Amino acid sequence: MKARTSSSTPAMSTSLRVSPSVHGYRFDTALRKKAEANIFENINEETLQKLFRNSGDKKAEERAKIILATDQDMEEKTRALMALKQRRKDKLLQFLTFRKYSIKVH
Repeated sequence: MKARTSSSTPAMSTSLRVSPSVHGYRFDTALRKKAEANIFENINEETLQKLFRNSGDKKAEERAKIILATDQDMEEKTRALMALKQRRKDKLLQFLTFRKYSIKVH
């Protein structure tokens, strides 16, 4: 026996293309915003702190100071930010360990 195809199944229409060249338009790359090497270059410390605070960062002030420090090169800034992240992980681990032992005591 052959399986019957349902007549209620909609037939696929011609595929739509996303490319603008279908309609004769081209991407105008000249109108695109140029990429910045340092995305924090033209931002003040207060705005940067607010950005980090709004994202839930509890060390927003310290992170903003690290990023805007002019006496550090990119490698030093990266190391400082990674150390800040590691301290947060260490604090969490310390808290969870303390909590585990305090539960056993009670």
